[in-house]
Amino acid sequence: MAFDIDMIKGVYASMGERVEKARELVGKPLTLSEKILYSHLWDGKTEKAYVRGKDYVDFAPDRIACQDATAQMALLQFMQAGKDKVAVPTTVHCDHLIQAKDGAAADLKHANETSKEVFDFLGSVSNKYGIGFWKPGAGIIHQVVLENYAFPGGMMIGTDSHTVNAGGLGMVAIGVGGADAVDVMAGMAWELKFPKLIGVKLTGKLSGWTAPKDVILKVAEILTVKGGTGAIVEYFGPGATSMSCTGKGTICNMGAEIGATTSTFGYDESMERYLRATDREDVADAANKVKEHLTADPEVYASPEQYFDQVIEINLSELKPLLNGPFTPDLATEVGSMTEKATENGWPLAVEWGLIGSCTNSSYEDLSRASSIAQQALDKKLKTKAEFGINPGSEQVRYTTERDGILEIFEKLDAKIFTNACGPCIGQWGRYEDPKNAPKNSIVHSFNRNFAKRADGNPNTHAFVASPEMTAAIAIAGRLDFNPLTDKLINEDGEEVMLDEPTGWELPPKGFEVKENGYEDPVEDGSGVEVIVAKGSERLQLLEPFEPITANDLQGMKLLIKAFGKCTTDHISMAGPWLRFRGHLDNIANNTLIGAVNAFNQKTNLVKSQLTGEYGGVPDTQREYKKKGIKTVVVGDHNYGEGSSREHAAMQPRHLGVAVVLVKSFARIHETNLKKQGMLALTFANENDYDLIQEDDTFNMVDAAEFAPDKPLTIEVVHADGSKDTIIANHSYNDAQIKWFNEGSALNLIKKQNA
Repeated sequence: MAFDIDMIKGVYASMGERVEKARELVGKPLTLSEKILYSHLWDGKTEKAYVRGKDYVDFAPDRIACQDATAQMALLQFMQAGKDKVAVPTTVHCDHLIQAKDGAAADLKHANETSKEVFDFLGSVSNKYGIGFWKPGAGIIHQVVLENYAFPGGMMIGTDSHTVNAGGLGMVAIGVGGADAVDVMAGMAWELKFPKLIGVKLTGKLSGWTAPKDVILKVAEILTVKGGTGAIVEYFGPGATSMSCTGKGTICNMGAEIGATTSTFGYDESMERYLRATDREDVADAANKVKEHLTADPEVYASPEQYFDQVIEINLSELKPLLNGPFTPDLATEVGSMTEKATENGWPLAVEWGLIGSCTNSSYEDLSRASSIAQQALDKKLKTKAEFGINPGSEQVRYTTERDGILEIFEKLDAKIFTNACGPCIGQWGRYEDPKNAPKNSIVHSFNRNFAKRADGNPNTHAFVASPEMTAAIAIAGRLDFNPLTDKLINEDGEEVMLDEPTGWELPPKGFEVKENGYEDPVEDGSGVEVIVAKGSERLQLLEPFEPITANDLQGMKLLIKAFGKCTTDHISMAGPWLRFRGHLDNIANNTLIGAVNAFNQKTNLVKSQLTGEYGGVPDTQREYKKKGIKTVVVGDHNYGEGSSREHAAMQPRHLGVAVVLVKSFARIHETNLKKQGMLALTFANENDYDLIQEDDTFNMVDAAEFAPDKPLTIEVVHADGSKDTIIANHSYNDAQIKWFNEGSALNLIKKQNA
């Protein structure tokens, strides 16, 4: 039986009426995305047709999911909101704080020892406020959500950018910062600009070596890492319905890498099969009663150009397996076409590791198809040239794949079976003692992100993204340019052999099974539960409210850093070893912007102080400005804040005294996070004005007192020689968001309203 079945039935009970009203107001047939959005309006009333990409809308998500790294700050904020219990079903999943190194048992034991304080805090807070708690080792948040909580037609938010994985079960599931989650936990509306819509029509059918992963790798190539910004991507067509539910999840998961608000598929038989296989017959039965509302109106998919803002068509029968990377998830190369490209760019052709798993490719189907390739290595007497690492997505998947002999196949190839956790995907990989000075190398993985230093902290690791089965094949061959469709390998007997096409199971033939899934239900009344944060702890720190930034603060601001090129949330607030400080704002602030490249010297973590004229680390320099009461400005390029949902990338600069972030363009989640923390998130009206910014600049906000919706702001930039430039800065703040700024943060406003 499903969690929260009464809530799900309640969503379905009102859906028909709300969809019909929305269709009447919009005046045309509706996409699935529109049906879900209009049926989740905060006040339950559909009274107007919203303008895509323009209107801010208040929504009422059905549930929230938080992972342990971001849950700390989210729950520390929620503790200030003055509430006894969360207002909507919420879960916490401990999956980020487990380092992959020696194997599942040893790594989990080590994590439980080193992060005991954090796990105990999360468990006690969850128990106190009515939050479901998934213990360390239970699984990766998004796989656990797909197996237990996702449902067709629902809306959820999560404090992780890959919350979008739940679109594989027909949800509108959106990654947000913790402050957004706190709003909803506290019983308030969640605000989102009504998204634009991108339709992806899938024709043909996947076969052979081509996998669902290749669909999103192709879409990433087409749209690039920012092409989906502000839009929901809705997949449809015969190619979509022919795919498994977990395959759909893989595609939606990596939608975060194109900047999409989320991605989704219409309800179909594969979703029903998955619901029934995961012991949710009641959800499948309820969904079947309203299934006409759980996909787009027929006219939409028949003439998609009339209903979507952009339409892409991909013939799956013609799609070739892809390798995307290195250092960006949208640089695609067809398998077999890598030799010349790698040689020209100096990418090492030898592959040292093949990593399979993470939240995007850790299902039973993924592991079974990859294991069919691994089994061939055993049967055909092939010695694997690269090392294997496997991260099962959940304890249910791990237990079932162990029962069915799938993990044993990998173990016979000396693979390391890591904990059911994120591991290398988020930098939690103990690969090197000294990663900064580690050698140049290539790895292939089925993860979603491959930014520099992302997996192992080594800036010289060239990471390429592929399907699980292709990852297995390339790991066996040990070469980046291996093409299993055409290339032969020499086995231990000196014979030439070829790998056959992968095979596998959509769902386990003998059904899923698990002995201990790692879930803990909260007590009914948490009023007596004590939440302990040790005084002097280096891992956890109770929060103090941010003071509002005044008009006077916005005069005489100094440039902290002008970031050059790509500046992701990894550059602003690194993961890896820094994850241990995610619950301690002041300690983790010591990594603020240390990965950003300074445009004036092309170095990281080395900026000029206008107080001393000397160069130093970004956090150290900023702390000196803070001591003097001087606010600062961060300047950036396009898609600033690309990557994960981590609000630390906004909270840390705010804590240290940054008042303004001025860039060419923002990634969606990060822009919202900056607003929530009471900062000014601004964009150049003229992108070329980025070039006007000099190293010793001082900034004056000319019309700060006139901050209003749709009104650009004027910035006077004073250079060291006394000359000045005037820059016009745009913003997307509405009236409610300006109140966040005036109060110092969105949380300050919540506390005021709940007082």
